[in-house]
Order: sequence, then structure tokens, then C-alpha cells
Amino acid sequence: MVLPALLPLMLMIAALIKVVSPGPVFFKQERIGFRRRRFLCYKFRTMKTGADTQVHQNHFKDLIKSDVPMTKMDAKGDSRLIPFASVIRAMGLDELPQIINVVLGDMSLVGPRPCTRYEFESYPAVYHARFDTLPGLTGLWQVSGKNKTTFSEMMSLDIHYARHKTPWMDLSIMLRTFSVLAEQLHESRQAQAQARARELASN
Repeated sequence: MVLPALLPLMLMIAALIKVVSPGPVFFKQERIGFRRRRFLCYKFRTMKTGADTQVHQNHFKDLIKSDVPMTKMDAKGDSRLIPFASVIRAMGLDELPQIINVVLGDMSLVGPRPCTRYEFESYPAVYHARFDTLPGLTGLWQVSGKNKTTFSEMMSLDIHYARHKTPWMDLSIMLRTFSVLAEQLHESRQAQAQARARELASN
């Protein structure tokens, strides 16, 4: 029932990506899910074709080591992004194709963020309890500060959800997601305005 309702919006985003950037509409990547099973995760492509992924891997490893807030590279400006990508990502629209993963049973609407293989390989074994539940489109971490939390705080939230999840908790998280996405969009616009102001000042 969810997929047909979202189909018009997904078609609009797909058309936009096709117009502003050559290459495929979807980005497919192996992720680690329930009980550490691997699956192919679907997203809308928001980066230029052939973008260097090593940059993100290094950024993620630095975040783990320093245990500082999980700031996305978008916040500092990322030249790998296609036009309008920052808005699409801030609103979580790039993750809409993961509805396919929900239908396939690889993901749920609510759960920990599905991690990449290189992220999984960086996790200490004590954090593997986060894989005791299906990953989700949204989750406790996403509505509890997300990029303002540290790596260890993210893991603690994921494990808390895996151990204590209830239908009421899921409903609460889904309802809170809308206000969080609105806040992320506002912060993204502010960051872009500040970046433009700095660029103008330097010219």
C-alpha cells in the first residue's frame, strides 16, 4: 500500500536526477542487515557517477576514532554531490527506494540504519547486538539527534532499540521522523546560505 502512494513522488525525483546528472537513477550498495546478513540496498543516486567512496570511508573512520558528533560531509560541502542533492538528502528522499527493501523483507520501516560492509568491519564486537533486529528507513538514532550524536551514542541507541522495541515505540519514532526531517531541511538551507556568504566574501 505504501509503494503506490509514494510512486508519483519517486518518479519526480527520478526524473530530476536524470535531468541534472548523467548516469543511473538508483544507487545500489551492499549493506549488512539482520543477523549480519548481506543484502543489496537501494537509494536514489545523489552523487556524481564514479564519485570516490574512499573519502567517506576515511571520514567515517575518523568519526569512530575521535567519537565526535557524526557530522555528515554534506555539512561542510561535498563536491561529489549532484545539483539539488543536499535538499533530497536533508529530507531523506534519497532513501525512498528502500521501500523495495522493506517489501523484500531485508528492512523494516523502523530500525537501525543499514551499515556498509566497511562500516561493519570497523565496529567493535560489543556493538554487534545492533544486528539483532531488521534495519529500518528511520530509527531511534535518527530521531534522537542523529548527526549531533557520537558514534558510541549511535550504537547505544541502536542496541537499546533492538532490545526494547515495541509497536508503540515504532509508532512514536515514525511520528517524530517528520519533524526531524523538517529540522534537517532547515539546517541544510542555513548551511548552504552560510557557504554562499563565505564564497561571496572571499571573491
